Amino acid sequence: MKEQIGYIPPRYIPLGQSDREPSDLETSILPTNDQPPSPSSSPKKNDVPIEWSSGICACFDDLQSCIVGSVCPCFLFGKNAEFLESNSFMGPCTTHFIMCGIINTFCCFITGGLILAFPGCFTSCYACGYRKALRAKFNLQEAPCGDFVTHLCCHLCAVCQEYREIRERSLNIDPHASIVEITPPPLQTMD
Repeated sequence: MKEQIGYIPPRYIPLGQSDREPSDLETSILPTNDQPPSPSSSPKKNDVPIEWSSGICACFDDLQSCIVGSVCPCFLFGKNAEFLESNSFMGPCTTHFIMCGIINTFCCFITGGLILAFPGCFTSCYACGYRKALRAKFNLQEAPCGDFVTHLCCHLCAVCQEYREIRERSLNIDPHASIVEITPPPLQTMD
């Protein structure tokens, strides 16, 4: 294992941009179908699970997902589900909002904060299925603990970690690749 000095966050797709449409940069750098797939993109069933690219508490390495994940986690959860289920953003986003936002808030106000954990269990049950699918897709370890416990204890951190992992592993773009700079033509006027 190579020695890492510090965590370097990967290039991220802006939250408003679609993950399904490859950009010109991706099509010029990513391998075509003629080339064999890289070993990291298609894990084998026999392989030992690999580590996550970032820890569960590395939220501040990507401030964009950290802020969105803490203010509106249902949006980030929907983006993760959209990647895993291919274009199903609204269903998981709305379900997460109802379970996490409305039910937790209602129970918190009614009981004065005593029954906040009970509806959180439903959210954890729902979210751990997506974490398990993500782990199966990329052959990741069940770390730092089980999927349910991870979402039960630190749901917001888990959603942010899953988002970072999807960005890290779905775009195999070399950050040091030479990018062609395009400049617009000079301004022309009619005489």
